[in-house]
Parts: sequence; C-alpha cells; structure tokens
Amino acid sequence: MSQPPGDSEANSTGPPDRQTLHLLERHISSESLVAETAFDPDAYEPRLLRGFLDAGQYPESVNGAYLDIRWFTTGDFSLHYIEVHKDEKRWECRWDRHPNTHNSRLHFHKPPSATEITDLEFWSLHPLEVYSTVLTAIEQRIETLWSSY
Repeated sequence: MSQPPGDSEANSTGPPDRQTLHLLERHISSESLVAETAFDPDAYEPRLLRGFLDAGQYPESVNGAYLDIRWFTTGDFSLHYIEVHKDEKRWECRWDRHPNTHNSRLHFHKPPSATEITDLEFWSLHPLEVYSTVLTAIEQRIETLWSSY
C-alpha cells in the first residue's frame, strides 16, 4: 500500500521523544520562572510538556504565560511561548524545527501573533541548548514588559 502524497517520512516529525520530554521537564521544573509543569496527555505517554510560568514575575497586565514544548525522535521540535493579557489578547512566538513548505526546517514564528515566519539558526540543536536559548528569550521578554510598564 502506498502512502498518500505529502505523508512520507520525509514530511513527518515522527513520534514524540518521551525521554527528551522528561529530561526537559526535570530542567524546566527547577527554574524559578516556572510555577508548575504538566504532561499531555500524561507522564507515561507524553506528547507535550507545558510549563506554566509564574504570573508573579510579570506586570499585572499579564494574566498568565506558558511554554508548550514538543520534541520528536527525529530531532524536530516546537517551543511555543504564549502570554495571555488582561485584555484577553495573546502575545506569542514559536521556535520550530520540522519539515514544512513555508521556510527552512529551522524557523521562528515572530511575535506578537506568531504568524510572520523567519529562518532561524541555533549553534546547537541539543534539547538543553535549545531550551536554554528559548528561556533566555522569555526572560528578555519579561524584562521588556517591566521596562515598558
């Protein structure tokens, strides 16, 4: 049986990398910026790791923020940062590595809506290096929020 067009392994991120998601959970849960972590659907078969960020670290105009992390056995990933503001608007961005037709495999969805996309480079694609780079960007975002408050 042949695969449908566009459904080949070359166009797939592959299955979730549970080992890497657990590694990232151990690191993210030790961050002072993170209030809580959760796996979806659960820790036994995780497909997504969510880090709920400490709302007390943000100006009062921000209701909450979280980071959704997906990591795949192919080395592909998605780290999606989302802020929810009191006016119910969202500010978000996303660091992705996956097969696609819109940009290079490694790319960034720019804030505030994550709709504009640009190619991206990381000096290392190791999960902890990617995570560290993203966390630094989130910390810089929080500093920017406070400086404009």
